[in-house]
Amino acid sequence: MSPEQLKSFGYSVKRELDGNLLPFWLDNAIDTTHGGFIGWMSKDGVVDPKAPKGLILNARLLWTFSAVYRFNRDPRWRDLAQRAADYLAEFFWDTLHGGALWQVDFEGRRLDDKKKIYGQAFYVYALAEFYQAVNDQASLERACHVFNLIETHSRDQTHGGYIEVCNGDWSAAEDSRLSDMDMDEKKSMNNHLHLLEAYTNLYRIWPDTILRERLTELLDVFDRRIADRAKGHLNHFFDESWQPRSDDYTFGHDIEASWLLCEAAKVLNDPAIASQSQRLALRLAQVVLTEGVDHDGGLCYRGQHGHITDPNREWWPQIESVVGFLNAYELAGEQAFLNAARKAWSFIERHFVDREHGEWFWRIDPTGRPDPTEPKVSEWKEPYHGVRGCLEILRRLQHIMVRS
Repeated sequence: MSPEQLKSFGYSVKRELDGNLLPFWLDNAIDTTHGGFIGWMSKDGVVDPKAPKGLILNARLLWTFSAVYRFNRDPRWRDLAQRAADYLAEFFWDTLHGGALWQVDFEGRRLDDKKKIYGQAFYVYALAEFYQAVNDQASLERACHVFNLIETHSRDQTHGGYIEVCNGDWSAAEDSRLSDMDMDEKKSMNNHLHLLEAYTNLYRIWPDTILRERLTELLDVFDRRIADRAKGHLNHFFDESWQPRSDDYTFGHDIEASWLLCEAAKVLNDPAIASQSQRLALRLAQVVLTEGVDHDGGLCYRGQHGHITDPNREWWPQIESVVGFLNAYELAGEQAFLNAARKAWSFIERHFVDREHGEWFWRIDPTGRPDPTEPKVSEWKEPYHGVRGCLEILRRLQHIMVRS
């Protein structure tokens, strides 16, 4: 790919970020009636003012606004980040037991006080980003406090890794499911992936000895427990002793993990750990490219035993594939990865960008038709994947152009 093509690639990403994604959340996210941010918006822009508000959406909003402010120093994003931090502190923080509630209603009253570790991880991730954006010492202290709660109540001292869900008082919960779509098992790839992501961001600002040990352990868990090296995929669910309880895989998680593993290894600054993580990352990226990417550049959702079992495409695996393939190109220098990244971005531009209502569609079918039932904003539909992806792409393209 020529320097001109790389510049064109970067220009199209910057245009989408500045012209569509960021304006959508700036103009539509704020709940002017009840405080904080809206909990739900339909595909065509209709807001449900009484929708519950979830920890995942609100933590990801805090991360997004903080990251964008670090990127462009526009005070509007600092103000939104502060709004998100304040809302989480006032309405999601459990003043009795510590940690963040899973869900509140539209007026901020608790609906679900479970301590789902996936949600605690995103709160740590977001608090660490907010600290880096505005140097808020209280956010760093809270992030460290949540880290200690996770380590005290969720870490499996016998088999390693972390259980999925605790009750409101941090006792072990009977139901381990993150959502209704998940298996009721003690451990999952997804939970560990986002703990890895959170601990990586926290270590950037708090190089604590115990945190370093746990981050190193998480990388080892992925290498020895979660990854199926023979197949080149990540297993999804496990029992307490790490016996696999599922045999399917999602291409989006595989490619997202490929670059998050490298980011974790990078902050640890250990050549042996970096080499191990990069080998796994390249294996995952190659298998995703071979098995999961369609001829049009789109990434299918799910596979099993080498076959596609869900050919639909969702927004977040598409953007994660762009970042993951760029990461693989930076590691191996193979042109196929760079071409795949550019083709995946073109697929997003052609099929996912909503030219009428803004932002991106949640899901499209193999013919390119958007799913009309899926919202633009919800507990699970947020700007984190899209905005983070754009920021990562711009950073990596700059690095590639400097090296060329």
